Amino acid sequence: MSTAMNFGTKSFKPRPPDKGAFPLDHLGECKAFKEKFMKCLNHSRFDNSKCRVEAKDYLECRMGHELMAKEPLEKLGFKDLLDPPQS
Repeated sequence: MSTAMNFGTKSFKPRPPDKGAFPLDHLGECKAFKEKFMKCLNHSRFDNSKCRVEAKDYLECRMGHELMAKEPLEKLGFKDLLDPPQS
């Protein structure tokens, strides 16, 4: 009895990770945003409410580089930091 493995029948298509999954940023695409956020946390004695702009920027970077699933910023708690719609 012979078993053959055919690896060429399926092609892999990358996709953003599911919500809640945070893969590592191996290429450092968002490192500057992370460093800015961490520096803010350190300066504010880890009061994250003082670092919301930096947190928003970091999450936007991660979503833009498909390091996390895209979510509307309103759902992530940043509605008050968004620009009001143009009239």
